[in-house]
Amino acid sequence: MNNNTSDTLPDIRQTVLLNAPIQKVWDAVATSEGIAAWFMPNDFKPELGYEFQLHAGPFGDSPCKVTELDPPRRLSFTWAKDWTLTFELAEQDGKTEFTLIHGGWSPDIVTEFGETHRVVRERMSQGWIGIVQKLSSHVEG
Repeated sequence: MNNNTSDTLPDIRQTVLLNAPIQKVWDAVATSEGIAAWFMPNDFKPELGYEFQLHAGPFGDSPCKVTELDPPRRLSFTWAKDWTLTFELAEQDGKTEFTLIHGGWSPDIVTEFGETHRVVRERMSQGWIGIVQKLSSHVEG
């Protein structure tokens, strides 16, 4: 049993090698239309400091803000009140290694919907697998 009383939970990380050029993947993860195709409807713009919404269906709209922009390699934005999403891209022989990092987890924090981060993280960790698979289909299709 781990008695580590650390006040953070590890980031969720998903890495996948996509059979698509880096610019195509960047367009899928750093444009409003691209993000909508595999993740959620949104009014994103690739501008540092830009504030936008992710439209999460029954969960309502989540406020976000672009915090890092380094085309076509890295995009980070805050998501809702606690989280950060980062998309990292690296070119590999005409393919693209894509890493999604979902950070900002703390075991003591409860979301707006009354669930602890520990519970939500477990569910979202599973959910990201399918979402990243949708990205794969989108850029490889």
